[in-house]
Amino acid sequence: MNLRSKHKIEAAFSMSSMTDVIFLLLIFFMLTASFITPSGLPVNLPSSKSSEIVIQKVSVTITDDLQYYVDQKKVTLGQLEGVLRNAFSGKEGVVVLHCDKKVPVDNLVQVASIATALEARVSIATKPN
Repeated sequence: MNLRSKHKIEAAFSMSSMTDVIFLLLIFFMLTASFITPSGLPVNLPSSKSSEIVIQKVSVTITDDLQYYVDQKKVTLGQLEGVLRNAFSGKEGVVVLHCDKKVPVDNLVQVASIATALEARVSIATKPN
């Protein structure tokens, strides 16, 4: 008695459709990824465990020698409120503070209080650990 089937099943698996799907996913993620270029002057940022990227509207940089820059334009502390008010010009304000590690907290708080007085959201730029 012959119990074997006349049709043999092949155990091979074609990987071509799987590679097509992988390449399509790769292209999709490459096109939808947001490429964020760091802005601000090169300062020695403090590090943190969680560093969230925020879409920048206005960048305020305080260097270690207490020089103030708004979007890479040098300003004084007295001019800072007027420059930020003009930068927001009726839009929702978002300020990202790029402060050197050596900057005293008082200077950081002064800039943050000016920004919050203009009803802007304030975040501090850090580098990831």
